Amino acid sequence: LLRRPPGREAYPGDVFYLHSRLLERAARLEKGGSLSALPIIETQANDVSAYIPTNVISITDGQIYLETDLFNAGIRPAINTGLSVSRVGSAAQTKAMKAVSAGLKAEMSQYRELAAFAQFGTSDLDAATRRQLERGQRATEILKQDQFQPLSLAEEVFVIYALTSGMLDDVPVAKIRSFENELRKYLASNEKALVDEIQANPVMTPELQERITNVIKTFKETVPY
Repeated sequence: LLRRPPGREAYPGDVFYLHSRLLERAARLEKGGSLSALPIIETQANDVSAYIPTNVISITDGQIYLETDLFNAGIRPAINTGLSVSRVGSAAQTKAMKAVSAGLKAEMSQYRELAAFAQFGTSDLDAATRRQLERGQRATEILKQDQFQPLSLAEEVFVIYALTSGMLDDVPVAKIRSFENELRKYLASNEKALVDEIQANPVMTPELQERITNVIKTFKETVPY
């Protein structure tokens, strides 16, 4: 029809050029500076390896892959951590966030694989695998976020530190969301100075880590959730 040979999957051969030109156009500003483009690609039958998704993935600096099954299961934002990639990585994180979230992405990816396997039964699983599944369930709950409910950097540091340090291991999964909400209220009313300090200088030191640990311990002992 176009009087030229078709490319992969019968698309025109210059689709890659067209995509790159569209994305380059997003950075053109009159008075200098740059503008990031966020292309949105719909996958067919969850096939992220199709031509158009892989074409755009190869151009961009990473991708956030949203999965229908996770969304329908009430996990929102429904991000598949295994297929989501950032070429910028932790370079865009503050030092405090980098310290508390190290290894979290890998743990979530492993949990998804274990959870799929555990659907066939958990009676034969060893203690370490059970603990990993339980930690993954708590991580899934703590990472859920309601629409239009952003968290400050300090709140994120506290919440994720509570997860990765194991301080949520004794909190029932059903109470994780309540724990997070009450902890945020507690920080706003009782630890504003520490919150402001983290916001101003987000660097995780041994002293700061100890203070965060003590705050969470005090919260768990004194506040019902």
